[in-house]
Amino acid sequence: MNIATTVHDRFRGVSSGFSTYWPGLAVTAAVAVAAQFVSDHYGAPAMLMALLLGIAFHFLSEEGRCVAGINVCAKMVLRIGVALLGMRISVDLLIGLGASTILLLVSALVATICFGLLTAKLLGRGWRLALLTSGSVAICGASAAMAIAAVLPRNQFSERNLIFTVLSVTVLSTLAMIAYPILAQTLGMDARATGIFFGGTIHDVAQVVGAGFSVSPEAGETATLVKLIRVTMLAPVVLVYSIALRNVPQPEGELGQRPPLVPGFVIVFLILAAANSFGFVPEMVAKAGMETSRWALLAGIVAVGMRTSLRRVLDVGGDAVALIVAETVFIAVFILAGIHYLGHA
Repeated sequence: MNIATTVHDRFRGVSSGFSTYWPGLAVTAAVAVAAQFVSDHYGAPAMLMALLLGIAFHFLSEEGRCVAGINVCAKMVLRIGVALLGMRISVDLLIGLGASTILLLVSALVATICFGLLTAKLLGRGWRLALLTSGSVAICGASAAMAIAAVLPRNQFSERNLIFTVLSVTVLSTLAMIAYPILAQTLGMDARATGIFFGGTIHDVAQVVGAGFSVSPEAGETATLVKLIRVTMLAPVVLVYSIALRNVPQPEGELGQRPPLVPGFVIVFLILAAANSFGFVPEMVAKAGMETSRWALLAGIVAVGMRTSLRRVLDVGGDAVALIVAETVFIAVFILAGIHYLGHA
């Protein structure tokens, strides 16, 4: 009798937890599917569609049955998506690209983050926004923004800054996908140099692939490879941010919740990257993992959009727009100068 009662209580607890979260999870998944549908049929970036549709359903996160599930998607599901990005990474990528190009990419990363901090200070903006925007510009756009936001000390502007950054890098990536091929042709760059330029500067992976293969197969393959190397830098940067900012005071409501030295999703990212490097991840599993990652990131950004008011995003100010545009221009000029110095163009 006691065993039966215990089992019944446990199942009742699971049922209660499911009923708490499923409405928010279901509506977030539905909006993510709608965003992907719009992207597939009209060519718009899926992340941008997910963000805009999420913002349109902001009222669902204010009160009601969907709040708990939306919060889970905005945190846990999003971090799962970032962690699974590790399946894209392998040591072979690093070896295939060459030491000089890798050094250029690492230098561009460090220089862009330093430039962002300096420019933000000149514009009177906070260091949180600077680290978020410069990190997303330097690494991999929306995915990097979401990973970095997970370890930055929170304040009243955290979600607004994240939505602004994701929206900005997605729009800038789309514009770059159109403008950069024209620029590369004007500068007379060959296929390899063009691929390094696209992969080293365009924020989001999808737009890198689109820009590269619009020029030539060789440019597309090089651009994709260079971009994946930038994705590799996500874990080290998030780790450095986490350690450096661990002692920054948290808001009153989060006292006692000191962040871990190494975030769990970063550990999973590194484990998956190592497993993939040693060939322990079968191709079928890697493809399934990447598809899961894509959908988790899509659902995560829908949920983040739902939790943020468009009015608050618009309040971010023109100087924040100037900051992220300046960072985008800076990394483009830096990579072009490096390509010229290395003799690729």
